[in-house]
Amino acid sequence: MRHLPCALFAVLLSARLLAQPVVTGSFQFEGILRDYRLYIPSSYSPGTPAPLVFNLHGYGSNNLQQEYYGDFRAIADTAGFIIAHPNGTLNGSGSRFWNTFGTSNVNDLGFLAALIDTISAQYSIDADRVYSTGMSNGGFMSHDLACFRSERFAAIASVTGTMITARMNSCAASHPTPVMQIHGTADGTVPYNGGGGFVPVVDLMTHWAQVNNCNTTATIMPVPDIVTTDGCTVEHHVYEGGDAGSVVELFKVLGGGHTWPGASFITGVTNQDINASVEIWRFFSRYRLSDLQTTIAEPVPVSFTVGPNPSTDVFHLRFTDPVLRTITVLNATGQRVREIRSTATEVLLDLDGHGLFLVQVQEGAYRATQRIVRM
Repeated sequence: MRHLPCALFAVLLSARLLAQPVVTGSFQFEGILRDYRLYIPSSYSPGTPAPLVFNLHGYGSNNLQQEYYGDFRAIADTAGFIIAHPNGTLNGSGSRFWNTFGTSNVNDLGFLAALIDTISAQYSIDADRVYSTGMSNGGFMSHDLACFRSERFAAIASVTGTMITARMNSCAASHPTPVMQIHGTADGTVPYNGGGGFVPVVDLMTHWAQVNNCNTTATIMPVPDIVTTDGCTVEHHVYEGGDAGSVVELFKVLGGGHTWPGASFITGVTNQDINASVEIWRFFSRYRLSDLQTTIAEPVPVSFTVGPNPSTDVFHLRFTDPVLRTITVLNATGQRVREIRSTATEVLLDLDGHGLFLVQVQEGAYRATQRIVRM
């Protein structure tokens, strides 16, 4: 998403000439020069560890635009956190992106982990309070960080970004990970209901609720419609009861577009009943990485058998213990074709169609997958 036309962006930029110091930097990572911007809050004091928030731009945008569009600076001045605005790399068409779609060999997961180390060498950073958020492709990247670099992040939030099916299916979060999602139901770029390999938002929330062992049924609360002229309203969905106090939250913007709620620059249907930046920091500020990690026991592998396999008829899934589990069946293209929640030690699975399927079994934070073939 290209957020700001150049002329309007220049006006916004000139209005903030007296802002707190911004530091720019770069370093070589795996043969690529990577650059970033840091916003240092007025309250920062060397020697006093400060939280660190990554704020990642969308596809085709850049770190400077994201700094102004998804703006956390005034909040950072009060709350005392440093904001990192890194740049993605350029693709063949000259658009900046984060490698969350499997179309590139760029190691953004490694770069962002290295960026934490680089910033920590220059500033006093509280390693217990590192978070990531982002717009669109930056939201996708934040979900990737929660799945594949969870040892560095206490919580993540995404505005208008989800995951691709293959990435979610291979997600390997090492601790309960609080997640906030903000998404419009009329988003024409990353559809709320998924499609084209994008995971539907409801499925994404269910995934994180299962990872965190939250209630998989959300409490839904309407948000007061303070600004009646913005063309949309908001529901607040909360999945509570997760391990180590983890929660999954969704702000479902009814009629909202591919936009950042509360943004001062309006493009498309932009909700003004909430401020995404305020809500995200409210969410982040509750969590410490060490609190989430210390409750994790050694992983207990999920064990089950399937027979017969291949089969021309019904598959028998057999389990050792009568615990609540979610059984999800995906077809060869990654589409979910069946979901069963059961405590039974034997489940009969009858599938339509033929070919290769994946059976995923989720028990709390742990998951196992087997391939089955219906002849």
